[in-house]
Amino acid sequence: MNVRGWRRSWQERSKLERIDLYSRVTISSIPWLFSLSWQLAPFKSDIRHEPLPLVLGSALLVVSLVQCLLSNRNVESSYAHYLGISVFPGRRMLAPLALLMLQVGLLATLAAVDGVAGAGLLLMGLNTPMALVITRVLLVPVRTFVIESLLLAALTTGALAAAGVRGGTLAGVVPATLFGCVLVLISVRPSAWSLSVMWQAEEARDVQARLAVAEERLRFGRDLHDVMGRNLAVIALKSELAVELAQRGRPEALDQMVEVQRIARASQQEVRDVVRGYRKADLATELAGAQGVLRAAGIECTVTGSDGTGLPGPVQSALGWVVREAATNVLRHGDPGRCTIRLGISADAVVLDVENDGAPAAAPEGTGSGLAGLRERLGELDGALEAGPAADSLFRLSARIPLARAKSADVPYAAAGDRSRTALLEE
Repeated sequence: MNVRGWRRSWQERSKLERIDLYSRVTISSIPWLFSLSWQLAPFKSDIRHEPLPLVLGSALLVVSLVQCLLSNRNVESSYAHYLGISVFPGRRMLAPLALLMLQVGLLATLAAVDGVAGAGLLLMGLNTPMALVITRVLLVPVRTFVIESLLLAALTTGALAAAGVRGGTLAGVVPATLFGCVLVLISVRPSAWSLSVMWQAEEARDVQARLAVAEERLRFGRDLHDVMGRNLAVIALKSELAVELAQRGRPEALDQMVEVQRIARASQQEVRDVVRGYRKADLATELAGAQGVLRAAGIECTVTGSDGTGLPGPVQSALGWVVREAATNVLRHGDPGRCTIRLGISADAVVLDVENDGAPAAAPEGTGSGLAGLRERLGELDGALEAGPAADSLFRLSARIPLARAKSADVPYAAAGDRSRTALLEE
């Protein structure tokens, strides 16, 4: 990839992707920096400038650089293993382990021929495990890594002791080896952990956004059902009445069709309001509307109690939808002669009861989503909805909302889902 292409690719990445790339490149460069510094430094003064020590030192440097190549090859897979994306292939560790044994053998041989001074020996011993442990630290738990580091220090110390290294130099092998392992542990492991936390947070935000869109879709479908349900029922009822009047040659058929046209246009505007997110169900308006619609359908409807004036906005909106859905169900699923709507307000709660005679004014179980949608609306305010047969062959729908919670949630309904609604409409 050329420089311009790489730069363009970098600019197209998100901030998190840039941090991820920066961390991986940094980790991949660490073994090279150590090998080209700790492994080369002894050549200046610590390694004897004779053929055999120079050959052994050069061979150790070459093996270290090959180890760096393998480390870079395995970093991507080790990161994926740590992040839980995939499983690191165990066979990939065979070549690095073999090269590590070769490094320890070359270092011991160099010490055996007295080809390197003590300081240079410790520096080269410090570099020996670096490329391998950078990969290994992401593959095993911290406790396992510490145990393996101790075993590696013991192996290196044993090999150098067998080569004749004694005194302070031999005593310094253990801390030198462990220093390199600890350095990797406190630098690479936290970096990978930070990346994993950031990616999890990014995934959580993505899931949250998807849930918000899904919730808004449910809200949109629920609002559309509530808005159109009653209007379509009234349109169907008045259309049937207009047909019957027209068949009898009655002029009132024209009036009924004019009313159908008015309701259809009002429905169009209400659908636009739902799409724009500004739709609110005003309780007083819905009570008057339900009474008018039911009376127009030949059902005696009485509204008693309060009209909801002064109630918090969310409560009025939720109960307005209850009134709308109840009236829709009376028209669709019942054959009543009368319907009573009562709104009672106390210091603790507001209760709305809708009773009608005749057949149950509710959809059969599993055939509608109106009551389920109402329960969701009321649930947002800790409210509850009950629907079922009552005494004297009546059907009762009762909604109750505690006022303490509702007052603390007194915010416009439309503002509650603006962001998720916008995301939904943009899709």
